[in-house]
Amino acid sequence: QVQLVESGGGLVQPGGSLRLSCTASGSVSPYIMDLAWYRQSPGKVREFVAGITSGGWPSYASSVKGRSTISRDNAKNTMYLQMSSLKSEDTAVYYCNAVVTSGSSAGNYWGQGTQVTVSS
Repeated sequence: QVQLVESGGGLVQPGGSLRLSCTASGSVSPYIMDLAWYRQSPGKVREFVAGITSGGWPSYASSVKGRSTISRDNAKNTMYLQMSSLKSEDTAVYYCNAVVTSGSSAGNYWGQGTQVTVSS
């Protein structure tokens, strides 16, 4: 099993920056976990924001590409999302996702989410 805890959300002004963190706990090696960030705004479906494979390969949604950097520190079992030039449309609950690709804990896991509000 994997437990995911997000942190770093809050209120930020348009044009500002923030860094989200997601820490994974459990008995699963980070080397068999692909990690990602998703977000969901009221009335909208949850959407992919950015992902990073167990090997460190990143991918981004077009809406955040160029404004965001995803990274991970396997020694700390932690993933980060650095976002800049924030816009009001970035307001959402941001969820951490882990896909365990092998072993007895293989599956899809979600954190509880952290609220990001972009407003003046």
